Amino acid sequence: MTQRSRTGAAAPLAAVLTALALLAAACTGATGGVRGTPGAAGLRDRYFPKQGNGGYDVRHYALTLAYDPGTGRLDGTAVLTAVATQDLSAFNLDLSGLVVGGASVDGTPAAYHRAGNELTLRPREEVRKGTEFRATVTYGGVPEPVTDADGSREGWLRTGDGAIAVGEPTGSMTWFPGNHHPSDKAAYDIALTVPAGVEALSNGVRTARRTEADGRVTTTWHAPEPMASYLATVAIGRYETGTATALGSVPVLTAAAPAVAVDSAALRAEIPAILDRQARRFGPYPFSAAGAVVLGNGTLGYALETQTRPVFPVASFGRTTLVHELAHQWFGNSVTPAGWRDLWLNEGFATYAEWLYEEEYEKVPARASFERAFAERDNWAFPPAAPPTAENLFDPPVYQRGAMVLHKLRVTVGDGTFDRILRGWAEEHRYANASTADFTAYAEKTAGRDLGALWEVWLYGDGRPERP
Repeated sequence: MTQRSRTGAAAPLAAVLTALALLAAACTGATGGVRGTPGAAGLRDRYFPKQGNGGYDVRHYALTLAYDPGTGRLDGTAVLTAVATQDLSAFNLDLSGLVVGGASVDGTPAAYHRAGNELTLRPREEVRKGTEFRATVTYGGVPEPVTDADGSREGWLRTGDGAIAVGEPTGSMTWFPGNHHPSDKAAYDIALTVPAGVEALSNGVRTARRTEADGRVTTTWHAPEPMASYLATVAIGRYETGTATALGSVPVLTAAAPAVAVDSAALRAEIPAILDRQARRFGPYPFSAAGAVVLGNGTLGYALETQTRPVFPVASFGRTTLVHELAHQWFGNSVTPAGWRDLWLNEGFATYAEWLYEEEYEKVPARASFERAFAERDNWAFPPAAPPTAENLFDPPVYQRGAMVLHKLRVTVGDGTFDRILRGWAEEHRYANASTADFTAYAEKTAGRDLGALWEVWLYGDGRPERP
């Protein structure tokens, strides 16, 4: 993501606990001999304690969506294939605003209850630990976006001719129910039905396109690699598209709003070359598709690294930002933070990818970028690995000081070892989640030395050191 301040909101714990108690009293369909318990309502993330849910691990989302740009109405069916991590008598999904029309577990109707952004399902039969199950939810309504503390918006955002869905950090719950914490990644299949003449794009590879009996068009998308829900996207509207191939076999699909299609075409055409350069530095590209969506003015105030197909407002669609968001495909998308506290592993790495690109192709030494960042007072407001609140997650220290940590690591261990750390980190945790502690341990193992003094000053220390 391009740098900005953002935050989200969560439902009060008391309301959720009350809802669970009422649900338990109201639902009589469960069998006797109860041994399961409800999954946790929230994963207690430091910044968004109610985000995500406990008791299960989602493996796959199948989303079937129909959208009417004229009314703004979204109708959907979400089928979650998950594995229970405990004996479950009930479990929660995160869903904001939309009206639920029904729910089932493994084809049998399930009782459900809403409390704020928590949707609680109670299956007729308990789900035993280790069992794979399918939860189906039908829902609809006009999605309401999340407004952040800085006035920016995320979630399902209406545009003049359609909509764009962006979800970091909490907005994905505005358009589909799920386990909306970065630690629970899954594969996705998304089918989008829209009026004829309107494009409907999403993550991954387009697998089918058909015209329905009523004249609407359904497009299906397949994203087989694990993806955090905040990286899922939908772009509906009148777009001009372009195709190419990267790295020998990776299909590249780009889309741009008509008003900006011509001006953005040359830079969109550079995506294969940028990916090739990054793959040489970071290791094999981790996904089966690539591309970008470029929006017109006034729709969005920031770029986001939505998986395989980053989203850009035209005002920020420059080469440096494109390099940043494409680098996220390795750092943030393939290797995803264990929790929001670890976000510098996304943004610090993507920012340093900018410095590396400028060093190699624009002859601006990374040392110069480091010194420029070192001189900026805003970059020292807090340590990159310890943002004080959710509102600070996208503040300058996470980006710029995060990149400074990596440059100091490079200077300390040498270019050869640093390159092995970059490539090895992306390979070691490919498609997985990782924490700051995982990274520091990996860097020390690869370097063959204790780097505690470096982490103490640059990663965790308060205030700016006397010398860069």
